[in-house]
Formats: sequence, C-alpha cells, structure tokens
Amino acid sequence: MYALLFRLVFRRMDAERAHRLAFAWIRLAARVPVLRALTARVCAPRGAALRVTALGLHLPGPFGLAAGFDKNAVGIDGLTMLGFGHVEVGTVTARPQPGNPRPRLFRLPADRALINRMGFNNDGSAAVAARLAARTPALPAVVGVNIGKTKAVPEEDAVADYVTSTERLAAHADYLVVNVSSPNTPGLRDLQAADRLRPLLTAVRQAADRTVRGRRVPLLVKIAPDLADPDVDAVADLAVDLGLDGIIATNTTVARGNLPHTDPGAVGRAGPGGLSGPPLRDRSLEVLRRLYARVGDRITLVGVGGVESADDVWERVLAGATLVQGYTGFIYHGPLWCRRLNRGLARRLAASPYATLADAVGAAARPAPGAGAAPAARRATGRPEPGGTP
Repeated sequence: MYALLFRLVFRRMDAERAHRLAFAWIRLAARVPVLRALTARVCAPRGAALRVTALGLHLPGPFGLAAGFDKNAVGIDGLTMLGFGHVEVGTVTARPQPGNPRPRLFRLPADRALINRMGFNNDGSAAVAARLAARTPALPAVVGVNIGKTKAVPEEDAVADYVTSTERLAAHADYLVVNVSSPNTPGLRDLQAADRLRPLLTAVRQAADRTVRGRRVPLLVKIAPDLADPDVDAVADLAVDLGLDGIIATNTTVARGNLPHTDPGAVGRAGPGGLSGPPLRDRSLEVLRRLYARVGDRITLVGVGGVESADDVWERVLAGATLVQGYTGFIYHGPLWCRRLNRGLARRLAASPYATLADAVGAAARPAPGAGAAPAARRATGRPEPGGTP
C-alpha cells in the first residue's frame, strides 16, 4: 500500500512537502492512544534478543532514526511508535534559522537516494529545549540530540555557538551529538580537522558536565564519508584520547558516483547538497570498518549511510557498530520499514553463532581461533571465498 501511495501521490509532490505531510500523519496517529499502543505493539522490537546496552543506555533494539527527520523534536512518540530503538532529533543550532532556499530536497528514485541541502532549518536550541522539557512521553524513548553551528556565526565563534546549544539541550538529551559533517553549512566540515575538533569537543564536554549534574551525558561526534583515510584515523585517535563516548559514521556525501540507474541530467538539476541512500553504503561501511580497526570496543560506533535492509543492519553490526541508524530508507519503504528490519535482524541473530547482538559486534574483524582474519570475516558475513560458494 505504501509503495502504491508513494508512486501515485508522494512521488508527484515536492519532496519537502511530502515529508511534512507524512510526518504530520505519524504525529496525528501517535495522539490516538489506542492506535499508538497497537502500532507500537506491532512494530516494536520483540523480546530480549535485540536489546542493546550502549552509551550507558538500555535500548529495545539497535536500530534508530538518524538526525534530519525530526529536526525540532515534535514527533518523538510517533517515531518511537513505529519501532525505532532510538530517535535522534536535530540538527539543532543555537539560533533559529530557516535553512537554504527551496527547493532543497530531491529524490533520485531509480537509486532510492536523496540529495538535500536543507541547511539546518530548525527552531533553535532554546525552542527545542523548551519543547523537550515540556514533553510528557507517551512511550518510553531514547532521545539523542544532534547539534550544529548556526550559519550566521563566524567560524572563530563556532565553539561558543556549540556551547550555547549544549547548555540548553544537554539536560534533555539521552545522548548528545556534535555534527561537524554536514556539507550544507559553509566551513562546517573544516571543524573535522583534529586541531580544530579537539577544542570544540573539549568545550562541549565541559559544558555538558557543568550543566547536567548527577549523570554523564554521552557525547558523540558525527563525521563525513568524504574524509580521507588518515583523517578518519585522526578523528578516531582524538575520540579515544578525549574519552569521547562514540562516533557516528557517516553523514551524507558530496560525491556523485555510484548512481547507476539515475539520469546524470537529473543529478545535475538537483544541484549541490548531501547524497544519501544506497549510493553511500560502501563508503560508509568502509569508514566504519576503519574506525573499528582503530578503536575496537573502546568507544561506541554508530553505523549509518545506505542502510535499507536487515542485511545492511547485520553487516554494520558485524563490522563494529553497536547501534545502527537510517533515514532515506524510511522515505522509500514507509512506516513499516523499521518493523521489517527489526524482524529480519532477529532472524539473522537467531541463525548466527552469536548468543547476543553484543557478541556479534565487530565479529567480521575478529579471526576465529587458528584462522586468519580474512576467512573469519567471510564466515561472519556469509560471503564466499573468491571463486567459491557460501
């Protein structure tokens, strides 16, 4: 039914308008107690198999919704109702801002991809903090808050801008994410350089600690897939050195490769922005594997980028992700997408040699006793030996 609705209605509609309409329906459904409870029962991860402990938090499942869908924390109950194990709101900036001129969101349906240059359109950290403070949860939810730099703020004042958002939002966040990887705010990605990232993360950590007493708010950083491998290593080393709680890999990409089914003219007409969806999968997975090889289990890794199926989620777990996120797949596969992923992931875990998801994290990188790492990786992923069969 959703596929038909997408083809006949949403696909013919401006992408941003379709997003607002679909999100409004989700929020409306969540306001009806019986419908909310029934949907949550149908969609939520079942039983203990998928339960995860990460960042000091207990989650019903490893799969959550990435930042960007609910920028202003207005639909947390509705999204939790659909089975997401955590919901990351934002990106939120210190000052409210309208974002970039429209149109700024474009579908590439042949490759189930999106290009966006939204530009951190949001109500600002004061408004979002007030909304979170006033919220009475209808369903238990793990809520992350993703913060970014206000576009109008000069780069030399970026740290103070992030600190302002941290002071307002940290108390209302189960975890906090510093976003330095969106391609749609000029100069933002420059903050990923280790010498600029260190003072930023240090200041945010200190602001969270002095603002929130009685608990430690987990702090993560979200990085771009377009970082060179040595820069990925530098971020990994910095995260360990600072005692960061996690890294989210990855944001969208400015690259335009790996779009085999889309007319190049359509890609050109969409213009600049971040590309998400299956074209991002390989590089995002490559960055995740590199991070895990560098940091192991010393910090939590969150895999995101091109995740569409339970197989994708399982592959990220085996590659080292304790948590996995998605967004673009939600647009193309509809409200029961998360339910299908949760059910499929439970089946893959049951058929695996691992008793828990925690046992499976990073298994593709661990050699079996008496075997090399490469054969062990092939066994863990189910992929064949070269020239052989699984």
